[in-house]
Amino acid sequence: MFSRRKFIQASVILAAMPAKIVLASKQLLGNKFQVPALYVGTRKGNNVYFDLQIQSGLSQILANKKTPTLGVNQNFLGVTLRASKGDKVHIRVKNSINKTSTLHWHGMKLPAKSDGGPHQAIQPNKTWETQFEVIQDAATLWYHSHQLHETAPQVYQGLAGMFILDDDKASALNLPSEYGVDDMPVIIQDKDFKQNGALRYLGGMMDSMMGKKGGTVLVNGVIRPVLKAKKSLLRLRLLNGSNARTYFLAFNDNRVFYVIGSDGGLLEQTQKTNQLRLAPAERAEILVDVSDGKMPILQHKSGQEKSGMRGMGMMRSMMSGTDNDLNIMQIDGSNAKKSNRDILKKLVTHDNPSMKQVSRQRLMRLEMGMGMMGGGNMFSINGKTMNAKRIDEVVKAGSVEVWRIENASMMAHPFHIHNVQFKIVSKSEGVISTHELGFKDVVLVNPHEQVDVIMKFPEFRDKNTPYMYHCHILEHEDRGMMGQFVVV
Repeated sequence: MFSRRKFIQASVILAAMPAKIVLASKQLLGNKFQVPALYVGTRKGNNVYFDLQIQSGLSQILANKKTPTLGVNQNFLGVTLRASKGDKVHIRVKNSINKTSTLHWHGMKLPAKSDGGPHQAIQPNKTWETQFEVIQDAATLWYHSHQLHETAPQVYQGLAGMFILDDDKASALNLPSEYGVDDMPVIIQDKDFKQNGALRYLGGMMDSMMGKKGGTVLVNGVIRPVLKAKKSLLRLRLLNGSNARTYFLAFNDNRVFYVIGSDGGLLEQTQKTNQLRLAPAERAEILVDVSDGKMPILQHKSGQEKSGMRGMGMMRSMMSGTDNDLNIMQIDGSNAKKSNRDILKKLVTHDNPSMKQVSRQRLMRLEMGMGMMGGGNMFSINGKTMNAKRIDEVVKAGSVEVWRIENASMMAHPFHIHNVQFKIVSKSEGVISTHELGFKDVVLVNPHEQVDVIMKFPEFRDKNTPYMYHCHILEHEDRGMMGQFVVV
């Protein structure tokens, strides 16, 4: 017979294991969906003031265990920030942990000194204050630590949250828009846990080489939650907040859903689909209709994940992190009231940069060597690893450029550029579809693929303070797959 201690230990291990898909459509996963606290700041006209604190705490993630975590204005993850186009945002960030950290406003167009990247580090017990005007359209953005060489462990421990932007055009559409009722943040992350409940981060060379992938999926800090729908049409703001895993999302009943937004905001037209690929740091807004009263489960299809890896043979299973599909969350539509919101075909009109405006083309070649085997650094862009004292590219403010991102490695890399929202022009493999049709700040580049993106740089000039471009597999970023550019 099990002792009580062994029974508790076994329960913790089972709770942290990836679940094979054996659940019937009428069976609930069990945990309550948690809506992140909404923080709209203090408003004085168009001036909005946010007072944030990077902090540590203990969180109840596993049964009967307390997990040491990091968060912003709470123990784990960050509160949801919200502002509107035209607002002048004032942010005060106090660092109350014992490590240097930052908060980067991912996807925001803003001055380099306000970006919150490695050059705006906040020492322990110090405060950073910044301000910027929101100049872009409504979008689902996010914020997270961007501390040099420490981004991956700090985000893994919880330094990430959502930042929602609104505008008049989006508000005029009859889309689900009541936060926590029919408009939900869905921050997807994967973790591993030690037996005592603490987060297990790097487990060996494979985690450093391929990026950390955990066997337990959390949504807003909760393992496999159930969202009890109050309305029959739901807007899910999906954020892949994981360090390294690309999710291949579909519902267990194969139901269709409607993609209405990408990293940079609403699409021009709604895209109907039954599956969606979401790489680290990518966002997508989807509409899900549960008027049938059923209980669909949103899942990650691991077979799709393995199919995107090349030239690795037997290492594919090791890289994927699991052989099982993963349950992410469930929607219980049994008590949903009929929604008065619409699934619209036409959404907004984009102001697209033109190829005729392009003044410069650049190549970003992503490479992985085997230097780590001997203790060296194996991640690079254009043959160079990150050096905070070196400026890699100089860009003219207001210019339109095309960047070709070429993946010379055997695994996919999500490539992120600070301070811009770009459009994907072409891909050497596959088609541009669903959320990739919109404005983006992250694009997944498959092994040996070339992707061309076009962007117009905002009118922010600072020859001394750089922005970043990098792989958003956070272990790759921390180990050198990152460069710097200034706008002049």
